Amino acid sequence: MKKYHVLYNPQAGGGTGEAEAIKLKEALGEIAFTDVTKVEDYAKLLSEIPQEDGVVLCGGDGTLNCFVNNAGKAVTSRDIYYYACGSGNDFLRDVKQDENGLVALNPYVEKLPTVSVDGKDYAFINGVGYGIDGYCCEEGDKLRKTTDKPINYTGIAIKGLLFHYKRTSALVIVDGKEYSFKNVWLAPTMNGKYYGGGMIPCPEQSRENDTLSVLIFHGKSKLKTLMIFPSIFKGEHVKKTKNVTVLSGKEITVKFNEPRTLQIDGETVFNVTEYTARK
Repeated sequence: MKKYHVLYNPQAGGGTGEAEAIKLKEALGEIAFTDVTKVEDYAKLLSEIPQEDGVVLCGGDGTLNCFVNNAGKAVTSRDIYYYACGSGNDFLRDVKQDENGLVALNPYVEKLPTVSVDGKDYAFINGVGYGIDGYCCEEGDKLRKTTDKPINYTGIAIKGLLFHYKRTSALVIVDGKEYSFKNVWLAPTMNGKYYGGGMIPCPEQSRENDTLSVLIFHGKSKLKTLMIFPSIFKGEHVKKTKNVTVLSGKEITVKFNEPRTLQIDGETVFNVTEYTARK
């Protein structure tokens, strides 16, 4: 029987990552478990696993992001499967899984887009969030340090929209063409269709596209913005063309007039004034 190496994140899914990983025993049989939070070099780890053995990464979107950025080209050096047990699981919403809940990872990570922030490049799986979405991830990280309860990101977003988050002006450059916006709430660039636990910022975006899509959600009225916001979970917000703009291209730069928190597949980067995403 084939042996599998399950690389799991115990912190995924609000601390349920290890328990979820153990469930794979029934489907896969002989398993060697490795806690990825204790791994410093993913490429080295993968090189030490026999080629005939199977590899399964078990975690959420953040775990997946850290894995592809740390392992680099080693990710595509062998067949690797993904088993989702995160809080949002946006990647899973957008791909095909087998009868055991496993996703063949290689086709989705061979040509990932990158985002440049403060002189550093990061690969990303789902999307790069900039605006109130980054704010929500930042606040969620703070709450996670004080409670074991699931984080209510929708509640954070509503409170932020009404009281705490301040809009910015934005300059968006898509393949060299410039667009200016005021009162911007969101300006994420997407590779896949989903982020933020099921939101669909750019409904026409596909991982198979050779372009990325950026959503600019803008509006002066907090009440009107609050009324439109829930429709992003169905992708129907794009009908509100006075407040919502979607653009597509191979290279997208977003510049805010004030620094804000950026999130890359849920992983936060603080005090960002601009980013450039490329596919």
